[in-house]
Amino acid sequence: MLTASSTFRKSALQHGSRCFNSSRSGMITGFRTFSSEPEDPLPNPTDDVDIEVETPKPAECKENILRSTLRPTDVVKELNRHIVGQNNAKRAVAVAMRNRWRRRQLPKELMKEVTPRNVLMIGPTGCGKTEVARRMAELSDAPFIKVEATKFTEVGYHGRDVDQIVRDLMDISMNLTKKKKTDELREEAKLLVEDRILDLLIGSPSTTPSETQKGRGRDSFRDMLRQGLLDEQEVEIEVPESSPDKSNGVFLSGDQSNPNVAAMTEFLSRMSSGGGAISKKGSPTERKRLAISEARDVILEVELDRLLEKIDLKKEAVLAVEQSGIVFIDEIDKICSSKDFMTKSADASAEGVQRDLLPLVEGTTISTKYGNVNTDYILFIASGAFHAVKPSDMLPELQGRLPIRVELNGLTEDDLYKILTEPVANLLCQQVELIATEGVNLVFEDEAVREIARTAALLNRTVENIGARRLHTVIERIMEIISFEAAEMEEGTTQNVDKELVEGRLSDVLVSNDLSRYIL
Repeated sequence: MLTASSTFRKSALQHGSRCFNSSRSGMITGFRTFSSEPEDPLPNPTDDVDIEVETPKPAECKENILRSTLRPTDVVKELNRHIVGQNNAKRAVAVAMRNRWRRRQLPKELMKEVTPRNVLMIGPTGCGKTEVARRMAELSDAPFIKVEATKFTEVGYHGRDVDQIVRDLMDISMNLTKKKKTDELREEAKLLVEDRILDLLIGSPSTTPSETQKGRGRDSFRDMLRQGLLDEQEVEIEVPESSPDKSNGVFLSGDQSNPNVAAMTEFLSRMSSGGGAISKKGSPTERKRLAISEARDVILEVELDRLLEKIDLKKEAVLAVEQSGIVFIDEIDKICSSKDFMTKSADASAEGVQRDLLPLVEGTTISTKYGNVNTDYILFIASGAFHAVKPSDMLPELQGRLPIRVELNGLTEDDLYKILTEPVANLLCQQVELIATEGVNLVFEDEAVREIARTAALLNRTVENIGARRLHTVIERIMEIISFEAAEMEEGTTQNVDKELVEGRLSDVLVSNDLSRYIL
């Protein structure tokens, strides 16, 4: 039985709105938690003239440290919270992620010789291949991109070429690197913001020992500033000019994925903004009078930009891609042709894309707007259903570059039942929480859940096997009337979903399916 409850548990504070499985009672409870994270406590005021402030270390965030040192067993446990079964695939990607960390611990001479062991996942539609990639992206503290093989065309045809994969990965790495550095420098920037605001309020700090009293006054103002007692005080600061884009009538069209076009666009945007060919330092500014509560955020962004200018973000982003980048290529079977019906085809998304992928997977240098990127040590994970073709139908060279083969199993009725009950935030929990926003308590009985799984498995066998995605169709059919009428129900109403309700809502679907088999 699945219900909505207001029970608060300790784990709810960590995971938010979740549904938890209780093996003793055989129930899954859905509940909502509304909590706000407490702000960092204010520093204790001090009477000393010199305030000792701990210099923030450029250490990694605790969460990032945990993610970068995840053991394979930890990765599998985390994947088990979201994905049912497919242990072979989970273990393969967990080992692949761990090997990225292991390689970085080797001596430089040996590290150059160790290349990633690329993975090929084979399994029917809806068995969890894409979900594994999505959860990997959340776990990996590294540049990660998921692409569809069918989105690319052979070089020389209209469309995206495979080199764009690395360029998109570089964009992701640049944003990830900038975010990491921003988090590391935020505390240092906050101290600089305090000094800037104090300078605006009482002038520059005293530099001579005879003006100790002024130093004490500055420390008192610092304490008041940290306690928020001066938030309403107004100060005059310089902010970037909020004027419309001055393009000077220059508009550059073309493929922005081309590094040359992107570089020219960036150059012209700097020239048109008044900053010349250099950085933001020459950008026009204007003076504004703002309350300290508002000025603090504006100055913080300025100070963060100044600190980031001292770091070569492009170099670090390129290094992150080259040493830790992960590329997940989905639907790779769609660019394969069966050898039994091999013909010369003009399909620009077929074998030509495979040939273009060869140097990318083997290792080559790609030109991007951030610099040249070497793909020798990027980990590639490919996946496909391979129900119309076989893995052996891929180009032999590409097969050799995907040495680790992992087969995922099709989903049975029991697997579908587990998908509905075991994962965190499963489909039934989502429905419970959605209806609970209307003040209605939605209850799924266990027999109803088993009937949903049985019907989904039957439709997969008789119509088209789309795996776990069939559950979305079945549940939406059951919830159609309840979702429509929930807003009109009285608050506190309990809506039960039993086996009879499920059978009644799905009977016409099964009848239509039976008749469709006799239509030519």
